[in-house]
Amino acid sequence: MIGRGIWKKGAPFFLLLLLLIVWESVTVLLKVEEWLLPAPSAIFIEGIESSRNLYGHLISTTELALSGFFIGSCIGLLIAAILHLFPGVKDAVYPLLILSQNIPIIVLAPLLVIWFGFGMLPKLIVISLVCFFPVAVASLDGFRQTPYELKHYFKMMGAGKNQLFWKLELPHSIPFIFSGLKISATYSVMGAVISEWLGAKSGIGVYMTLASSAFRTDRVFVAIFIIMGMSLIFFGIITFLEKYLVSWKRKEGEKDEGGN
Repeated sequence: MIGRGIWKKGAPFFLLLLLLIVWESVTVLLKVEEWLLPAPSAIFIEGIESSRNLYGHLISTTELALSGFFIGSCIGLLIAAILHLFPGVKDAVYPLLILSQNIPIIVLAPLLVIWFGFGMLPKLIVISLVCFFPVAVASLDGFRQTPYELKHYFKMMGAGKNQLFWKLELPHSIPFIFSGLKISATYSVMGAVISEWLGAKSGIGVYMTLASSAFRTDRVFVAIFIIMGMSLIFFGIITFLEKYLVSWKRKEGEKDEGGN
């Protein structure tokens, strides 16, 4: 049982390690040119040597991603609440929200620059557009899946529509909201990098563009690994907050695992 537990928790790490070993072996055995596909060891060395230069870019992207994530998540939650409380608005707006997600951000970004210039606003709009939808959809599902028996009980107690929302539907939907936040948190880093391609002075997106222009493939991979790391850290922070803020859900999960 202990061995199975270690494997369950460490399986992704072991798989990643295996992939890196295969990658390193292939580049060495086949003598692949470094500009085409650098070995993981070369990428690691380049990351260490560029760490001082990367620090400013990392801070810039982190600030941008967090700002966009916060704004996008608030907008998503607000839209979900409005659509839930006003079903007529939902019938008209919800299909348009789904349609809006079919527009590639990489295509929309240049238009935002034309309309709003090269400042911070178009960048925040790009990240918010990426982040709001998962939170809105997850929150709507949470509101909709509130148990009918509880809603019927609240109504029998004389609760109005607003009381029903604030005291029952919103608390019940918190685990669903966290599910949307976890998706948005990972998307926010991607949105920040795309927005930096619009003409930022610093950021991982800028670093990646410069590295790509100079055919420094090793630096491009350094940027990719940083983006992956940031997404994992953001995801982990939201998971940590969910674990300790939604304590009743954690207890239910522990009971289910104990039952199994």
